[in-house]
Amino acid sequence: MSAVKELGRYRAVVAGSAIQSNRWLPEAVQFVQTHQAELRQKRFASFLVCMTLAIRNGESYRPFVAEYMAPVQALVQALSQGLFAGAIDIRKVPAAADRFKFRLSVLLGVWKEGDQRDWQAIRAWAESLRPQLIG
Repeated sequence: MSAVKELGRYRAVVAGSAIQSNRWLPEAVQFVQTHQAELRQKRFASFLVCMTLAIRNGESYRPFVAEYMAPVQALVQALSQGLFAGAIDIRKVPAAADRFKFRLSVLLGVWKEGDQRDWQAIRAWAESLRPQLIG
């Protein structure tokens, strides 16, 4: 996202982020803030990937996870939102306490480490965007 300096040549934009500490990554939010005026004039869709959706009964957390989109929605109204399970490499979690919590939750079977994204669901959502974004 940081490589995109202007949006003039694009008719539509799809932007997304992984979730950390219950929010979009700072660079993703910064992108939306920086380009807010232009994004409001374009067809826009947003998505997130979040490990909460990968836990047992993760679908029951979908309304809770959807709230992570609120700060972005406050800046730019999306035509569509995608909510997907994420991926985690515990070794890359910066805080030792968080790494411990993740390791413990994996040991307890709350979720599995690694890539939990459902690529079929992601592709289906992306395909569903085509008529909305080209329109």
